[in-house]
Amino acid sequence: MPELPEVEALAFFLQAKTAGRPVRRAELASLSALKTYDPAWSALLGARVSSVERKGKYLCVNLDGIWLVVHLARAGWVHWRDRLAATAVKVSKGPLAARIGFEEGDGFDITEQGTEKRLAMWLVPTPEGVPGVARLGPDPLGEDFDAAALGRALRGGGGQLKAALSDQSLIAGVGNAYSDEALHAARLSPFKPAAKLSDEEVARLHGALVGVLTAAVERCRGMDAGELKSDKKSSMAVHARTGLACPVCGDKVREVSYATRTFQYCPTCQTGGKVLADRRMSRLLK
Repeated sequence: MPELPEVEALAFFLQAKTAGRPVRRAELASLSALKTYDPAWSALLGARVSSVERKGKYLCVNLDGIWLVVHLARAGWVHWRDRLAATAVKVSKGPLAARIGFEEGDGFDITEQGTEKRLAMWLVPTPEGVPGVARLGPDPLGEDFDAAALGRALRGGGGQLKAALSDQSLIAGVGNAYSDEALHAARLSPFKPAAKLSDEEVARLHGALVGVLTAAVERCRGMDAGELKSDKKSSMAVHARTGLACPVCGDKVREVSYATRTFQYCPTCQTGGKVLADRRMSRLLK
């Protein structure tokens, strides 16, 4: 799933490619992906791209005051094409959700792989008109996001630390991958109760979270959209590295599996050497 660093890089990439350019093609392939009906999708034709921004994990494109807001969900992506296919897009159940083209024949496709269609798009006067955007917690790369802000967010939400870091209403933009990485860097158990962190642990987690995200953004910025996925995978210390050696201590990276997702951790670095039971009813480690 694209998270804060990848969406930030996509926004930067699209801003450089499209700013000031009028839309010449606005084609919708997935009717179910578009969650609004007014204005109509055709209102994008002729509109110029004013800016491209990120809010949490939402990609927000300002087109003369009409905001195209995209949530890429688990399997969505944006593909830049120097030459878009000339044939008109047809409504289908395939991976293509929408196509935006410009006067020189280039543009971008919004796609979603797989059969579980969760990608969503909105046309709204402001990004905050999207309920998910309106509910976002503080941005971890915002100037006012200090250790105290992190502590308030975690202690206010309760639950396990892993779940709290991924809760978009508590902290915007962090998902499964970067929560794994931040917890590993902070040497904290994913199952530790978020409300029971000490001040020292909150400060340690804040430094790890901001550091992991900042490094990822700096590494991704300026990359072609097609390079971002492979870079994300190769840069991880524990996420999606089950069975491999932890780069810090050399212990084997372990995994906890749920029905629709998994997460990874290092027992030596994070849980005092204890291996978490690989089932939902694991005993919480404090």
